[in-house]
Amino acid sequence: MNESAARATLLVRAYERAPSPHWSDADRDWATQAAAHIVGEGAGDDAFIARRAALAVERLSERDPAVARLLAAVTWRPWIGHALAAAALALGLAVDAIGAQGRVNLLAPPLLGLLAWNVFVYLLIATRGFARLARRSRRALSPLAAAVARFAHALADPALRLGGSAGGTFLSDWAHASRRLTAARAGRVLHVAAIAFALGTLASLYLRGIAFEYRAGWESTFLDAPQVHALLAAVLGPASRLTGIALPDAAALAALRFPESAGAIAAPWLHLYAATIALAVLLPRLALALADRWIEARWTRRFRLPLDETYYRRLTRTLRATSERVRVLPYSVQLSPQAALGLNALLAKTLGAKTVVEIAPATPFGDEDRVDAKQLAQPAPDVTVAAPLFALAATPEPENHGAFVARVREVLAPGTRLVALIDESSFARQFGAASARAIERRDGWRRMLDAHGCPAVFADLERPDATAAGLQLSAALDARTTEAA
Repeated sequence: MNESAARATLLVRAYERAPSPHWSDADRDWATQAAAHIVGEGAGDDAFIARRAALAVERLSERDPAVARLLAAVTWRPWIGHALAAAALALGLAVDAIGAQGRVNLLAPPLLGLLAWNVFVYLLIATRGFARLARRSRRALSPLAAAVARFAHALADPALRLGGSAGGTFLSDWAHASRRLTAARAGRVLHVAAIAFALGTLASLYLRGIAFEYRAGWESTFLDAPQVHALLAAVLGPASRLTGIALPDAAALAALRFPESAGAIAAPWLHLYAATIALAVLLPRLALALADRWIEARWTRRFRLPLDETYYRRLTRTLRATSERVRVLPYSVQLSPQAALGLNALLAKTLGAKTVVEIAPATPFGDEDRVDAKQLAQPAPDVTVAAPLFALAATPEPENHGAFVARVREVLAPGTRLVALIDESSFARQFGAASARAIERRDGWRRMLDAHGCPAVFADLERPDATAAGLQLSAALDARTTEAA
């Protein structure tokens, strides 16, 4: 899908993951069925999801005025790049790159500062790139690029962030999903601005050189002529070889020392510095800008969303007329009829109405080592989620509960996801779901399950909060796909 479709998809996702008076379960089902009818069963997942998002946004826009503002807030404004480049060019033209009295100090012209700044930027880019490779992380925005991005997206409007949970969720999700694209865009704009500033500086230099005579020389407290010659050869040597303008030797440079000398006509030196700027600023910045433009164009046409996440899988299973198959594996817990209904409702709400839920016979406490784990996790070949079920009222025991999770993990087929469900029903009735004791018990279960690489979802199955528990379950299922050992 393209960038516009990805924006709409994430916006609808935010409205469907948070309570909203503007979007109901009936609307959700309508959008799914209508999109499936339009694109047909043979359509790709991204085409179906994009079409569904377009239909949903159209309906949402009629009900909630914030939708249009939210989409506009994250839409890139191209004129920002043009304006920044124009301002940089004007600033470069206004800069006097020579200095007072028409004297060009070869060791300290503003052009040398321009070179040093750009070399520093290249080193910073390279350092950040190596750090990203080492951490296998995405490209992050520098402070300057982040400021450009905020300005170009108008994300400083506090009303958008405070306008509702769905809006805030969307802005956060889009900022994360579009980080690579935004970094490329901001980088391109800054590279083009640097090119414009350098061109403006060179244009100012040559325009002033038509009406004024510039004299070139040098002065230094610590350096003598041979050292100055070595320094200038290192900085201007490539430009000298490119232009054919020879650098004077140390003896000739000694004769150009201020204030003993009035210097020499600066034209050859200015040509050398201009060629150096072209080699060290214009060409590298142009290459970086083109690279960012290529990334930007690729992401604009084919925006990457994690379509294997639970939210998208639930939608595409509707299109394919398939369903998730969840195997619930109780350990030392018996579900009441009301809890069983709540469990089914939670899984259907999160994974789709066609989800098939199979509840295995409960394993007695202490019998985990005598149970054939294959009978627990593989009653059918197409199980997509295995869910050990525990009670929050029980104290988590690594040698029992942990061993049970380990037994289940041993036999999971590749691609089967593992998540533990912790039923809070009886504990909440006795101590309260928000009590300090409940919080402490949840932390204990998390620590024990984390040690076994199994995410945990807590819910009062007799009175489940489908939205909150569903978000927990979606996050847990998206966290990892468990491979069979």
